Amino acid sequence: MFLAEEAATTSGVIDPFDWFMLAFTVIILIGFVRLLMARPKKNVFAIGFTLVALILFLFIDYVMITEVWMG
Repeated sequence: MFLAEEAATTSGVIDPFDWFMLAFTVIILIGFVRLLMARPKKNVFAIGFTLVALILFLFIDYVMITEVWMG
């Protein structure tokens, strides 16, 4: 109950951790592109793992921006 009340009062506040989440998303995206551009042999497990992580981080960023930043 207390966490819900605190979350309701902090709507629209950008936390410094939000910037780290966005930076990690960009880093994962760069790693995903580099894995896809590997020439001789592609590591399919690494590509799949990175794709799942990228989808998860993009979803978290979407929720963070729409629910927290936009209110």
